[in-house]
Amino acid sequence: MAVIETPPQGVDYSRKWYVLVAIAMAIFLGTIDGSIVNVALPTLAEEFDTTFGIAQWVVLAYLLTQATLTLGFGRLGDMIGKKPIFTSGFAVFTFGSVLAGLSPTIGFLIAARVVQALGAAMIFALGFAITTEAFPPSERGKALGINGTTVSLGIMAGPILGGVILEATDWRWIFFVNLPIGIIGTITAIRFVPNTKPTGKQRFDFAGAASFFVALLSLLLALTMGQNVGFTAPAILAAFGLSTTAFVAFVVIEQRVTQPMLNLDLFRSRDLTVNLITGFVSFFALSGLLLVVPFYLTDVVYLSPREIGLVLGAVPITMGIVAPLSGSLSDRVGSRPVTVAGLVLMTIAYGTAALLIEDATTSLVVVVVGLIIGLGMGIFQSPNNSAILGSVPLNQLGVTSGMLTINRTTASVTGIAVLGTLWAARTAVYGGVGDAADAPAAAQAAGLADTMVVATILVAAALLLGLWAWLSKNKV
Repeated sequence: MAVIETPPQGVDYSRKWYVLVAIAMAIFLGTIDGSIVNVALPTLAEEFDTTFGIAQWVVLAYLLTQATLTLGFGRLGDMIGKKPIFTSGFAVFTFGSVLAGLSPTIGFLIAARVVQALGAAMIFALGFAITTEAFPPSERGKALGINGTTVSLGIMAGPILGGVILEATDWRWIFFVNLPIGIIGTITAIRFVPNTKPTGKQRFDFAGAASFFVALLSLLLALTMGQNVGFTAPAILAAFGLSTTAFVAFVVIEQRVTQPMLNLDLFRSRDLTVNLITGFVSFFALSGLLLVVPFYLTDVVYLSPREIGLVLGAVPITMGIVAPLSGSLSDRVGSRPVTVAGLVLMTIAYGTAALLIEDATTSLVVVVVGLIIGLGMGIFQSPNNSAILGSVPLNQLGVTSGMLTINRTTASVTGIAVLGTLWAARTAVYGGVGDAADAPAAAQAAGLADTMVVATILVAAALLLGLWAWLSKNKV
């Protein structure tokens, strides 16, 4: 006998697919704009007659603004309702795209990217939460899997679309291309996204929001700038110290205020804590290796930039195909066995690469490993997100959705910083040079093999944590 699932107040399950379309368009826009600009940085540096270091802030400003504001918007969504913030985010992002396309100077462009990121933070803070509300629990994994596919499509399409636009027309169309999707998406969100009303009068935790903002911003700045000036530089060490101090202050504040920014009691849930940790590790490993593998493909396998893009496309393509299927499977059998299966595949993939990459002379190993990693990530990600969002009360969905985005962003920045630094250091040692980029091909391959070993150990540890959570739950 079928179980009738009652939607939350203000939600109509018959509109769920229209809601998902609006969420998918928003996520696609936010994701693609995080990567489409990367390929245009040399063009922007030349166009505005500036240094590459300054041009990089077109990317960094977007990343840092989105990451530091997402949790606050998630909390606001829980307080005043998710729909007004989400739809406003769509409109702000579209407006920021117009400003970016019209930018007369590099400073104006960086400011416009901050406006774009403000809208993206509002979108990503609540997109997964709205999806969770709009679908019955029996279909939540499938819906979040489709969201995962949209993220993969955005990651994959960004560099490709950016390259096509730069070859065919002016760089400004990298931003103007967002307009039709932004306008249609805003209208769709206004029309179909449910307008759930929070109950009770709530207050915003400004002290908690400020301390979290400082903690995350200083951490991300230290990780990002430390790659250029060294992680032992006084300014970088000071930034790490400020981040630690602000984070401690955030925890103290959250324990004392009556309506905290983030209810720390949520972390008493084993599912929430374990899935956040394993999710962090998976993105940490993937992001770090996607940074260094192109050096291997360029200097060891001798591929062109276009060929490298196609080879690296194995990861997001496989993720996009598999994510909805794994989400549907987790709806039937539960999330834990599916996430563990994904972590098993990722451990095998990284371990295989660690053994074979040093002696490989073609891109075949990278393609095969990429397919297995994409398969593992695709299997893992949707059930993992579903388990996290399903483990918290409805009145905490917004802030939890924000945590998912921050978890992914922080993992990516940390992975790039740590694994990138590790690869550079090991490559320099093997090559007997100061700069890893100047090292011979054999040294770069050996450095990558060592980096793969570390990635394997980390993902294997995440697998053991997932197995522990699964076995412990079965014993209860």
